[in-house]
Amino acid sequence: MLKKYKRQNNYDFFNQTIDKFVKANTERLNYIFDEATGFIRDVAKKYPSENIVISFSGGKDSTVTADLTVRALSNPNLVHIFGDTTLEFPLTIEYVKRFRKNNLKAIFKTARNKEQNFYEVCEDIGPPARMLRWCCSMFKTGPITRILNSLYRDKSILTFYGIRKNESVNRSKYNRVEDAIIVDEDGNRIGNDKIKIQNQTVAAPIFLWKDIDIWLYILGEGIDFNDAYRLGYDRVGCWCCPNNNERAQLLSRIFLPDQARKWREFLIDFAVKIGKPDAEVYVDSGKWKARQGGNGLTAAEDVKIKFTNCTTEYNARVYKLNRPIDDSFLCLLTPFGKVSKELGRKLINETIVIDIKTNVPIISVQPFSQDGYDYAVKIKTMNVAKHDDLQRMIGYQVRKFNACRKCLKCESLCRFGAISIIGDEYRINERKCKRCKMCVTAKYLDGGCLMDKYLKTKEE
Repeated sequence: MLKKYKRQNNYDFFNQTIDKFVKANTERLNYIFDEATGFIRDVAKKYPSENIVISFSGGKDSTVTADLTVRALSNPNLVHIFGDTTLEFPLTIEYVKRFRKNNLKAIFKTARNKEQNFYEVCEDIGPPARMLRWCCSMFKTGPITRILNSLYRDKSILTFYGIRKNESVNRSKYNRVEDAIIVDEDGNRIGNDKIKIQNQTVAAPIFLWKDIDIWLYILGEGIDFNDAYRLGYDRVGCWCCPNNNERAQLLSRIFLPDQARKWREFLIDFAVKIGKPDAEVYVDSGKWKARQGGNGLTAAEDVKIKFTNCTTEYNARVYKLNRPIDDSFLCLLTPFGKVSKELGRKLINETIVIDIKTNVPIISVQPFSQDGYDYAVKIKTMNVAKHDDLQRMIGYQVRKFNACRKCLKCESLCRFGAISIIGDEYRINERKCKRCKMCVTAKYLDGGCLMDKYLKTKEE
């Protein structure tokens, strides 16, 4: 059958139709081009060209954004950053290679998490779900943050990215330009929780565009694009994303049969592990996408803050750790003040945390032995007005010590670049930390740690 219609199976009719489509919408094409390029020039005028970045995913929206930005600024040398999640379509990787070949003057950087394996993380904390997309922080936002930090350190940058208002309810709440620092209702300068990577301003030239506008621009300007769209995909993010619709899943079974089969088998094994009665139905019906929390997972125990109030001292709690207290634990107390071992009583291996402003001790830390707690630490708060508030934030850091999976969210959150994951340890640079306490505030991180959202169980 294919041989019979091979000669007819071409783009001749398609191209004729596209020519008519573009001619009929030339006025619209001119308008959206002029408006977007004018917007780009207006936003960019406050930044030197070397501090302007294009976020490039290999999808149609970022392709258009990149083309518009280069044209508007008449600068083919702009920095492009591609976040390779390791779960990209093969055609996306091919397109990225073509893009680089066709844009030789562009400074092109690839951000990739080389330390984590997607399937191993899934085995530990469960596969990503619609409301539990840990993969974005770990495999995209986090690695991009590291690239930006290596290029710009403490400099403010402007990033153009290809988000559009009508893509989702969440994105409809964004502004076309989002600054890293905003002023709250009380007049305080705070970090903008809509920005996934701090220390940058993000701008969306195509924020108000519809899908048809995107394709009008691509086809009208003759721009190369990702061939995955020719196969029928309407989005080309991670091929196994829980936000993919049924059509995308069908196409992946056709064009990525080995990967699709492996993923389905993994999901079924996972469903069995967490006690689902009919694992195949659970997977094939898409119910796994609605999964919430860590029910059935051993890792769920790590996010529970287990403590007892000390019966012999006021404002003291004994926290249970899943490994012995060490320097990496003490480092987690840096947001509260200066961590000083030398001021503590050596007989009990005490460490003192000093308030930066008052130079007064506010936290006492010492290893502790207690029945049922293989590893424990006694933490006493002092010389503060609100002991419970301080203990709550300390509890967040205990959770990080126990539950950290190197999701890299904290690295992206800190606008001063003070937080980093080195090897298997969460580190806070004392010289860079401004004690803003953003990293221990529930507003910015659920429970002070993103793992709390991913692993919290229903009974909690």
